[in-house]
Amino acid sequence: MNILLVNWQDIRNPQAGGAEIHLFEIFTRLAARGHRVRLVCSGFPEAPASEDVDGIAVRRAGDRHSFTLLGRDAIRRELAREAADVVVDDINKIPLCAPTLTDRPVYALVPHLFGTTAFDEVSWPLAAMVWAAERRIPAVYADAWFHAISDSTRDDLVARGIPRDRIAVVYPGVDATLYTPPAVRTRDPAHFVYLGRLKRYKGVEHLIDAVAIARGRSRELIVDIAGSGDDRRRLERRAVERGVADNVRFRGFVDEATKLSLLRRAVANVFPSPKEGWGITVMEAAACGTPSIASDSPGLRDSVRAGVTGLLVPHGDPVALAEAMMHLADTPDIVEALGLEARRHAEGLSWDSAADQVERHLQDLVAGHLPPPSFSE
Repeated sequence: MNILLVNWQDIRNPQAGGAEIHLFEIFTRLAARGHRVRLVCSGFPEAPASEDVDGIAVRRAGDRHSFTLLGRDAIRRELAREAADVVVDDINKIPLCAPTLTDRPVYALVPHLFGTTAFDEVSWPLAAMVWAAERRIPAVYADAWFHAISDSTRDDLVARGIPRDRIAVVYPGVDATLYTPPAVRTRDPAHFVYLGRLKRYKGVEHLIDAVAIARGRSRELIVDIAGSGDDRRRLERRAVERGVADNVRFRGFVDEATKLSLLRRAVANVFPSPKEGWGITVMEAAACGTPSIASDSPGLRDSVRAGVTGLLVPHGDPVALAEAMMHLADTPDIVEALGLEARRHAEGLSWDSAADQVERHLQDLVAGHLPPPSFSE
């Protein structure tokens, strides 16, 4: 197949996150199987306009701010340059409405939609634009087939008017050979970790507040916050204001070895976001045998099995979050039991399996067949 991907960013973009990891884990595998895979995306400083990235032919246009205006023309040029059998439109920011640019089948890959959470991250005019653009999806993508990465995302799409039988749920994988438990487990007492971008909508301030609440109860919890983003300064100020600057350690971007070490040593991975597509770091922690404490929110309630592989708490409730953290810090036997189940859960999910499912789905679309009814279950 000749597959044209559309995404705002590629994996080499400094702003790349879970959506880009997901896209490249699946489609580099399809490229390795002999499929022609191309990607139209935005550029970034000093990035070449085109290059091969792990078998995917990447063409960049504009930057992450101008891609809204330049992306559609870039898609047209790429389709004119070389015909595609199918267009995969990865909708993870403002939709570029690929069905209006081609008569080829469109496969809409949806990590999650922002909805009103966009107003927690950006200025209201931009948030309103994202919100309005997402409301057009059912009409613009009426003939497309959808790939949701979680049951929560599927349910969101259905609530917006997408027929359930046009949506396949394909869970992301995890590299359970890279992310593994240590040979000898040594967890740091009362030590937790957050791994992810530092964006306002991620809810990291609730984690800082939880540490402060625990300290007010004479409990010292330590949190390593690993990741970069434009919300770091605000979060650092909050840690100082709440009197926990010594308890909350901002690590910035960390390499894979450090990431593994943090996940293996932690009592739990903490993810206080109001909405995610899935929770890739949740599964990376799980593969290391480390449970997660996460908001009981869309996506995270899919990747964390409450009471089995981790704990879910009401989003935006730092008291409940603090109590969950203190509970695990006090009960190492429960932490180990959750960690064992988390590892088993991770072992059942692989990127190869996700790629297999996507490949079959795309082949059905190109052949003009509907995906089999069992595919989305």
